[in-house]
Amino acid sequence: MAAQYLQTAVVGSYSMPAWLERAKNDFLRRRITAHDLEEMHDAAVKAAIKDQEVAGLDVVSDGELRRDNMIDYFATRLPGVEIDRGSKASYYDFYESVVRNRMPMAPLGLVEHFRFLRRFTDRRVKVSVTGPHSLVKRIRNQYYASEEAFAVEIARIMNLELRELVRAGAEQIQIDEPYYSGFPEDLPWGVRAINTLVEGVDSRLSLHVCYGNRYGKPSWEGSYRYLFPAILEARIHQITLEFARRGSEDLKLFKEFEAPFTLGLGVVDVKTHDVETPAVVAERIREALAILPVDRLSVNPDCGLLHLPREVAFAKLGAMVEGAQLVRRELRG
Repeated sequence: MAAQYLQTAVVGSYSMPAWLERAKNDFLRRRITAHDLEEMHDAAVKAAIKDQEVAGLDVVSDGELRRDNMIDYFATRLPGVEIDRGSKASYYDFYESVVRNRMPMAPLGLVEHFRFLRRFTDRRVKVSVTGPHSLVKRIRNQYYASEEAFAVEIARIMNLELRELVRAGAEQIQIDEPYYSGFPEDLPWGVRAINTLVEGVDSRLSLHVCYGNRYGKPSWEGSYRYLFPAILEARIHQITLEFARRGSEDLKLFKEFEAPFTLGLGVVDVKTHDVETPAVVAERIREALAILPVDRLSVNPDCGLLHLPREVAFAKLGAMVEGAQLVRRELRG
């Protein structure tokens, strides 16, 4: 059994320290400088990387701790987006933002943060970006003829940034599209926007679709059946889905539709503080192995760990890694 099978990774975010929440709010209220906040971001990211390494993950992220939320980190960087800086009272709120004119092409500045991650770990790394469908659901459109046209424009702009990330060494890029689950009727054009986003991006591309994780609660419920067959047109290498909270019923979709991509299997529930045992994680992996061969599976939490206390997030990652190791040993015979 080769070590690369059942690779373990986070979905993206790691536990947000309370002191960093306070610092982000202090910055919002102009009580600390951008330089002070950036120093705190650096310290928090280094700690998140170390926690992931000690937990035993194969692939680590920067914990996304520089981000207030999954929208504003990109909305404030996208050229042509007008931001009302006084529109949010807490760092985790969304800014009011609007596009009134054609968006120009310009860099977003994500590469610097990726290079910081690379500097502080020898593990494989992953960088996550919020997808165009989710972004157009939170940025008001007062210029483009349709949501699809708006999303495709954002995808074109971000495509240049993804290519820059690849040039900087990004071997794994994840696209987050939780809003698919709230607006399944958008999926055909949502997939077209994804394909514009990844055009010519020479990296292992994964698409993460969940049912929302706002304040640690799901935004929607349902089955992943709505993804099929439209999602089969997405030019991705892996789709990352949540199964720990929702159960394994939707695994059969991969057999029914003969999906061409691999599966990032969610095996720990990020919406509860109860820590899974390695045995529970191993059983969830075995259920997936009844549908898919081992070389088409990797292992991750259901979603980001942002809302969990650090000790819970760390314990869940440790159990996840141990559960994967149990199954690897079984497969070696």
